[in-house]
Amino acid sequence: MTVITRDARPEDETRWRELWADYITFYNVTIAPDITDMTWRRIFDSASAIFMRVAEVDGKVMGFALCLTHEGTWIREPDCYLEDLFVDAAARGKGVGRALLDDLVGLCKEKGWARLYWHTEETNTTARKLYDSYVESDGHIRYRINF
Repeated sequence: MTVITRDARPEDETRWRELWADYITFYNVTIAPDITDMTWRRIFDSASAIFMRVAEVDGKVMGFALCLTHEGTWIREPDCYLEDLFVDAAARGKGVGRALLDDLVGLCKEKGWARLYWHTEETNTTARKLYDSYVESDGHIRYRINF
């Protein structure tokens, strides 16, 4: 199976929305439709730090990585934060997630970004198996206050 990674294109919208809905279901959360719409618009807005890479298998988008870059106080170059990574259930365990991560690692090196980082739920053992093959957890615990 050949996986091709690339920037998202406007014509990917329908497939991305299908995968996004599965992603939201996976995490058992509700996201307002206008937030989903805004996320899609931001991907193509040159003023936004958000970008998306997709993984294609046989011409069909089977996964995505939504990221953003930002400045930091401990680094000179921008950080790349991988906020959302999702692979269609039919393609899991077949290298699609790894292809997306490898793509991001290469992109970070190419752009001169300082770091690539992400987080996942402690119970997401399938994803953690992949993530642990790249780097061990740095021991940080996330705290979040929602308003």
